[in-house]
Amino acid sequence: MKTCLVADDSPVIRKVARRILEGLDFRVEEAEDGQQALAACQRSMPDAVLIDGFMPVMDGFDFCKALRRTPGGGVPKVLVWNTENEVAVMARAIHAGADDVLLKPFDRAQMTNKLTEVGLIQAR
Repeated sequence: MKTCLVADDSPVIRKVARRILEGLDFRVEEAEDGQQALAACQRSMPDAVLIDGFMPVMDGFDFCKALRRTPGGGVPKVLVWNTENEVAVMARAIHAGADDVLLKPFDRAQMTNKLTEVGLIQAR
């Protein structure tokens, strides 16, 4: 079973993502900010990380940079999500080390498509 770390300062977003991911047969761990997410990855590297770009303590962009410098940190597929549909924000995420960007609000179909595009699941 693949593992996914969901990091967002909103408990509602974490809950929605958890339900979608568990329905796609992922084991899910949660973090409230990028610093907690990085610590979780250092304990046990997941297959995927879905993280909010804009959070207190450590945002998703700084998390990506730190993760990619961590031993084994090149392995997880990272999706940065945010509410801004701006090229500059998307480019910032990719430049920081994300594999792709997912816009909020998202649904099961959108998340499934992104996870398929980055190779975490097979097309259904």
